Amino acid sequence: MGNSGKDFMNKVEYKDVSLSEVHGTVNVHQNGSRWKQVFSFFGPAYLVSVGYMDPGNWATDIAGGSQFGYALLWVLLMSNLMALLLQSLSARLGIVRGRDLAQANRETYPKSINFCLYILAEIAIAACDLAEVLGMAIGIQLLTGLPLIYGVLITALDTFLLLSLQKLGMRKIEMFILGLIAIIGFSFFLEIMMAHPHIGEIGRGLIPTLPNKAALYIAIGIIGATVMPHNLYLHSALVQTRKIKREEKFIRRALKLSFLDSTIALNLAFFVNAAILILAGTVFFKSGHADVASIREAYKLLPQQMGTKVASILFAVALIAAGQSSTVTGTLAGQIVMEGHLHLRINPVLRRLITRMLAIIPAVLVIGIAGEQEVDQLLVLSQVILSLQLGFAVIPLIHFVSNKRTMGIFRINLTTRLFAWAIASLLVYLNLKLVIEEGTDYFNNPGNGIWKILLTVVALAAVALLTYVFIHPWTGKPPKTEIAMHGKGSDVVKLEIPKFKKIAIALDFSGHDEKLLAFAIGQGGTESTYVLIHIVESASARMLGKQSDDLETRNDQERLDRYQETLEENKYKAVTRLGYIRRSREIVRIVREEEAEMLVIGAHGHTGLKDFIYGETVNTVRHELKIPVLIVNL
Repeated sequence: MGNSGKDFMNKVEYKDVSLSEVHGTVNVHQNGSRWKQVFSFFGPAYLVSVGYMDPGNWATDIAGGSQFGYALLWVLLMSNLMALLLQSLSARLGIVRGRDLAQANRETYPKSINFCLYILAEIAIAACDLAEVLGMAIGIQLLTGLPLIYGVLITALDTFLLLSLQKLGMRKIEMFILGLIAIIGFSFFLEIMMAHPHIGEIGRGLIPTLPNKAALYIAIGIIGATVMPHNLYLHSALVQTRKIKREEKFIRRALKLSFLDSTIALNLAFFVNAAILILAGTVFFKSGHADVASIREAYKLLPQQMGTKVASILFAVALIAAGQSSTVTGTLAGQIVMEGHLHLRINPVLRRLITRMLAIIPAVLVIGIAGEQEVDQLLVLSQVILSLQLGFAVIPLIHFVSNKRTMGIFRINLTTRLFAWAIASLLVYLNLKLVIEEGTDYFNNPGNGIWKILLTVVALAAVALLTYVFIHPWTGKPPKTEIAMHGKGSDVVKLEIPKFKKIAIALDFSGHDEKLLAFAIGQGGTESTYVLIHIVESASARMLGKQSDDLETRNDQERLDRYQETLEENKYKAVTRLGYIRRSREIVRIVREEEAEMLVIGAHGHTGLKDFIYGETVNTVRHELKIPVLIVNL
């Protein structure tokens, strides 16, 4: 490694991390065969790829195939190549700098601009989630006949899915997503086999051609829906789940394998989108049904044209799988955006509920007021919103990976920079064109003067913001310091070892009590007094509180007394305290009354639905107390 490489590696600092629950949890340097090490890199791009085959993309593929057969296949291929470059840049940012796109934005742009970028990113994620909600609801309706509004409400039940998957680890999440992708791919493979497309005609569809202006409009829609803004945030964080040694040769290897991962995954997404377009071209275009432009129309016509109901069932199953896989990655993107832009971490359940409600509420309102026939327009609106946000993600990304000061020897070369800026310019132009064309009809209609003025002001503000985002990295001052999630550490470490006179221990009379006592004694030794706390939750205690004198209360006090005697026999000082009914409230009360200087409490690892069932004692207690809280995983 040259001096420049060593200097760069020495300057890189990592004070906060993306997706802290799974950050660096996949060891890519473990012992084993070379292929095992290679495959350990694979996974992040598969989570990203689902964004390229979500329900929001299906409408443009169906419309393109039904109206122009295979003629627009080349547009899908070109879109895939553009996406591959941008996603590789996103992965490079995460691997080299140890930053996701949201964190890099915060470190580069002023607070007000960073906050605007955060709001836009959240809107984009909500819009993406809206498409996923509608796609899953439509799939459920097609399979079961359930009214669409109930299908939308059912999608709220997947709120806890990601939380359960995260507990299992990153590789389990990746395997789950890969399984859903396999369902989608297998479904469309069978559909294509039943449709019997002409291979030679498919090949001619890869030759660039635009039959008419309508084809141009659909081509713009396909390209505009290709690169999802949240995927750029997502990929830069997911690659950091790999534990990579901070040496030049290992980083170069990680970049190479990450690009291979992206190539395979995005090509799979391309084949799925191509399969949808080919299916529509074979079944609808050749039979004269060129007006098929919605998912439900395609579902209804498939069995008529193919002579079997299996085709429509496979179509609906793939739609549900696409919606479910996209909703998992959308939740991860929401976590990345909030933590990176704001350094704000909230309860994952609450985070998921907020995102899902922002998608469900407009869907329910539109279906309830305007009827199910307006759902397709809502899907289009979600894609338009995504289009508006795209430039605000792509432009900063290119700036960051082009910066020699922060990327060092891993800065992208001139040729790559030129291609990236050309793609960004094309995407921004086509997306703005699509948005303008979609909004033309609205502005041509009479009335709604106030709304038109408001939309004009918003549009001008968005253009001004985009211009600033483009110019600032060249003209603004570079960040003076790296921004840490938990604050900047001191250069000179002066340690004052605390001594605790009184340590409280929350005991639950399980097999874990011995572990909790050991951790507490490890903090205080023989010099501390240990407050042994247990909360009685019997029926009598719930009714009478401190006045309770039932068998369970007496037994609990006797057990605390035995713990106290055992500690005192071993030369430790201890006192006992019983609390009643509400665990978190009583633990806080007793700790304050005893003036304890530290609390030791066990965590059982409940997440998601179990937190609502069993309560969140640890979180509640640690937020209420101002003293150190040692949480022991049981």
